[in-house]
Amino acid sequence: MAPIISATQQLPQVSYAVLYSKPTRTGFSLLQSHILCLNRALFYSRSNFRPLKAILNSPSLTKVADDAREKGEALTLREICLGHVPEHLLRRVEEVGYAVPTDVQKQALPVLFSGRDCILHAQTGSGKTLAYLLLIFSVINTQRSAVQSLIVVPTRELGIQVTKVARMLAATPTENDAEQKSCTVMALLDGGMLRRHKSWLKAEPPTIVVATIASLCQMLEKHLLKLESMQVLVIDEVDFMFSSSKQVSSLRKLLTSYSSCNSRQTVFASASIPQHNRFLYDCIQQKWTKRDVVHVHVNPIEPMPTCLQHRFVICSKKERHQTLLSLLQSDAPKSGIIFVGEQSEKSKKAGNGPPTVDLVDFLKTSYGGCSEILLLEEDMNFNSRAASLSEVRQGGGYLLVATDIAARGVDLPEITHIYNFDLPRTAVDYLHRAGRTGRKPFSDEKCNVTSIIMPEERFVLQRYENELMFNCDELFL
Repeated sequence: MAPIISATQQLPQVSYAVLYSKPTRTGFSLLQSHILCLNRALFYSRSNFRPLKAILNSPSLTKVADDAREKGEALTLREICLGHVPEHLLRRVEEVGYAVPTDVQKQALPVLFSGRDCILHAQTGSGKTLAYLLLIFSVINTQRSAVQSLIVVPTRELGIQVTKVARMLAATPTENDAEQKSCTVMALLDGGMLRRHKSWLKAEPPTIVVATIASLCQMLEKHLLKLESMQVLVIDEVDFMFSSSKQVSSLRKLLTSYSSCNSRQTVFASASIPQHNRFLYDCIQQKWTKRDVVHVHVNPIEPMPTCLQHRFVICSKKERHQTLLSLLQSDAPKSGIIFVGEQSEKSKKAGNGPPTVDLVDFLKTSYGGCSEILLLEEDMNFNSRAASLSEVRQGGGYLLVATDIAARGVDLPEITHIYNFDLPRTAVDYLHRAGRTGRKPFSDEKCNVTSIIMPEERFVLQRYENELMFNCDELFL
């Protein structure tokens, strides 16, 4: 053992996370574990790996930080982006209310502006989307008629949201910026083989494309979309896409066949990247990213916002509807999401109705609150799903009954209550469900996440508490 430890001590400085990554296979001996970690450390040392701290201490950023300290002020988003993002876009960013950078933006933007590939790993609602959009706007050339940036998302709902933010920032420049050509953003989501998309791509390719992987691959296979000029590739909710049997093969093909990591800047983003050290290693080995990729992991000790209060109620399966009703009457939430598990194949074959529909019908007849009851699930057609989200975003009181399709990336800052009518299948699912609330930046407003569980599910919730490092209090109704 001694020679292995001394060998690692003599290696060039590498990221702590890389050097001490845990082996993923069970049954490894301690010696095998050390050898695996040593091999990874040697691999990274040969790739001129530069720690995140060195990038954050680069002369350009240090000078800006020193100037801010002399004034007794914290760095603003403008100061971090100055010299990278065009002035008219900086003004637009300030107009829509983005002035103070979040923690992930403070750490990630210097890395992104340096041209390095990056894995953005931070809490839900922490500002990852704005971080990678600012990178995109810093590198694209609106005078060129070509797809220069591609953002891949797992769901249509997240795609609509990202497209909305991108178009808001890329709004037509003012008269003072007449020389600036506006940036075009195409939403190539499910159902994206519409004729207008084909015509648009042939007539004048958009600068930025936001796409689901299925629609994107259809366009690529038919040679309707070309990626030769792509400078930035963003994969949002990357862990979900790699764990999805429907999306992983197409995603791998996009990363290695349709484009090369050497000709683009690659950004992966998610609030949850299980075994992130192994993932970082795979990114380089599989050539999904360049060898000097940087893992920006913000606040790993607290995976969820501190403003969340976690609660649980124990009841029998037959009592769940009434228990939920009692919770709603007690909490009187102005806005909230009720998460329901997917209907099993056995239930479908038995001819039972979807549990989401049953719950919506129950609430509409039993709940006397002022909230409107809305439904969002994957089996709904695209127009119905879009209509539900549109109603939600208009504000006012509502309760959204949804499956896990609403758990990834959907930004609804006014949500104050989350109810797990069915316990999520994994701790990662719990994290993303809970992350639909507490999304107002720099706000201390307390938000509630309440799980309705059966007695035999208590140990599952305790396991989630241990994995995600939070405490859950029992409620007695």
